[in-house]
Amino acid sequence: MTYIVALTGGIGSGKTTISNGFKKIGVNIIDTDIIAKNIIQYNSKISNIIKKKFGKEILNTDNSINRILLRKKVFNNKHDRLWLENLLYPDIFQESKKQIKLIESNWCLWVVPLLVEKKLEKKVNRILLVDLPIQHQIKRTVKRDQISVQEAKKIISLQATRKERISIADDIILNTKKIEKIHKHIYYLNFFYSYLARKYSQQTTINIKKNYLTKFY
Repeated sequence: MTYIVALTGGIGSGKTTISNGFKKIGVNIIDTDIIAKNIIQYNSKISNIIKKKFGKEILNTDNSINRILLRKKVFNNKHDRLWLENLLYPDIFQESKKQIKLIESNWCLWVVPLLVEKKLEKKVNRILLVDLPIQHQIKRTVKRDQISVQEAKKIISLQATRKERISIADDIILNTKKIEKIHKHIYYLNFFYSYLARKYSQQTTINIKKNYLTKFY
């Protein structure tokens, strides 16, 4: 059975940077954002439901769904956001399980931005949080997504709080360090998770404190 480490964090926190770091050293990555993108793009049943709900204002000229416009739309309306999450997440979760079952290595990284919001903590063996002060989140999100400060703050306000994420995390990387130092943390965690995965596969009970065994601050 594969040992599952969930990687979570708020918008602009650097989840992609961390997951790419693990990917470069051979760790299997299951990314729910990529799964969601593929569902919207290739699942005609789902995409037609979304088009019917939001109309032409979220479409590209070729009638495909523009995910940036869709995101702006749902983050301006709490009910629309919850509607879209409830539509997509059953399929996202099922596809995640399918991909995890195909993994042959002893552990994998499951990237789940909405881990707290969807109460998925019990579905994983360990939780790695990419943490970032809110002011840094805002700055990075504005630069990356070319949106206003107000829009970035709105998105952050609709997500789980920093405190909520920290409260459920086992391991934390504060993503304000140089990339070289982040990579050192990733190498260490790969070694550590491989160890935990071996013990898990052997059904060995190991006495490890739950709260923040590793905090890279």
